[in-house]
Amino acid sequence: MQIGELALATGISRDTLRYYEKRGLLRARRSGNGYRDYPPEAADWLRYIRLAQALGFTLQEIEADLPLLAPGAADSPATAAALRGALQAKLEEIDRRIDGLQALRGELARRLGAPLADCPLQA
Repeated sequence: MQIGELALATGISRDTLRYYEKRGLLRARRSGNGYRDYPPEAADWLRYIRLAQALGFTLQEIEADLPLLAPGAADSPATAAALRGALQAKLEEIDRRIDGLQALRGELARRLGAPLADCPLQA
């Protein structure tokens, strides 16, 4: 599958596909004319990357877990446990961020409740 076909199949721009390839997230063979030739499973892999990003994982985190997600590895109980662990850690991180945002919201509300004559950025 050439880069344009993969872009159409996944809704991911060619520039992003090239970027993923540069980072090592995606691999392509080069044909005799220099065109990229992606394997059929590349579309599934890209859908995984997009799902992981939608769940809050960074590309760096996805790269760190690449060995776990190699074809066939995803079927192993050890891989499933490791991925569950990554999801649990991400959930805990999101909970910490929510707590921080709630504290920030409380502080902003407190400052907005100050008398109008007072500057809300002081004290």
